[in-house]
Amino acid sequence: MKKIILCLSAITLIAFTSCKDDATKKIEEANVTAAALRDADATKFPKLEFNETEYDFGDIPKGTPVSTVFTYKNTGNAPLVITDIKSTCGCTVPEDWSREPLAPGKTGKFTVTYNASGPNKITKTITVSANTESGSEMVKITANVIDPNTK
Repeated sequence: MKKIILCLSAITLIAFTSCKDDATKKIEEANVTAAALRDADATKFPKLEFNETEYDFGDIPKGTPVSTVFTYKNTGNAPLVITDIKSTCGCTVPEDWSREPLAPGKTGKFTVTYNASGPNKITKTITVSANTESGSEMVKITANVIDPNTK
C-alpha cells in the first residue's frame, strides 16, 4: 500500500511540474534592456584625484593651530559624493567639504586644521570616504612641532 501511495505521489508531482508554462515567455524585452543599461552604468565610478596627497607644515610652534586646504577633482565618469572625512585623532579636524554630488570634471576642496599639541615630527592621515571604486582615499599632513619652552 505504501508503494502505491508513493508511486501515485511521484506521478502527481511530475504531472503538476510538467504542465507549467515556459518561464522564458514571461520575460519582457524592455526589462532586459533596462537591466543591461543599469549593469553598464554600475561599472562607471567617480575618481577622486587630489592636487597633492601630502602637505608638510614644516616647523610649527607647539599649541599653534595650522590649516591647509586640499583640492580635489572628479576625474571619473559618474558624480562624486563624499560621505565623510575623518582623521586619525582629535587634534586634526577636517571641515568644509560639500556633501552635494560633484559632477565629472568639477573640483572641490576641504580644510584640515591641526592643533599642534605635542612636540616632535608628526604624520596624520585623513581618510575621505566616497562613492569611488575603492570606497576611500587618503591624504596626509606632516609637521615638526617645536616646543618653544625647550632649550
